[in-house]
Amino acid sequence: MQDRPDDKYSRILSASIEVISEKGLEKSSVSEIVKKAGIAQGTFYLYFSSKSDLVPAIANSLLTKILERMKRKVQGTESFWSTLDAVIDETFKVTDEHKDIIVLVYSGLAFNHSLEKWEEVYRPYYEWLEIEISKAVQKEEIYADINVKWTSRTIINLIENAAERYYIGLEQDESLTVYKEELFKFIRKSLVTD
Repeated sequence: MQDRPDDKYSRILSASIEVISEKGLEKSSVSEIVKKAGIAQGTFYLYFSSKSDLVPAIANSLLTKILERMKRKVQGTESFWSTLDAVIDETFKVTDEHKDIIVLVYSGLAFNHSLEKWEEVYRPYYEWLEIEISKAVQKEEIYADINVKWTSRTIINLIENAAERYYIGLEQDESLTVYKEELFKFIRKSLVTD
């Protein structure tokens, strides 16, 4: 049975994450990645022109994983606040699980790729939260006169920044529970009047 092309791509990506997590991008080689993936070196170059081209693919894979987990977690929830709680929780979990890869992705995209590529990777995540925010506006859970697009991006960036400060920057002067609760309260207060 032959591999489908997307199977090879997935194997390359998975092997890349393993090798790069262990050695870092600079010390990892394409030959190590293809060996771990179980493919020929030439196959790598059918999908990626260089090792640095792996960075946006890894970012996309990580964000796809986060978004899938969030969608599963919020499925059937009635309120925006349950969705926000899930977004915070899953972002913190994924950040903890993939700290090294997140650092690599940020540095790699900043160094080798434009902001446009970054926005392209984040687009599905932003758009999903925009839909959730629009539903909350319709249900009068949050202000009606907000810019949904801008608010979506700001919330995602704020939550990711907080998770990264906690796990990567080691700003752990409060417990994880308190940290997440304060973040939730801050966002909620910015979207409603009590």
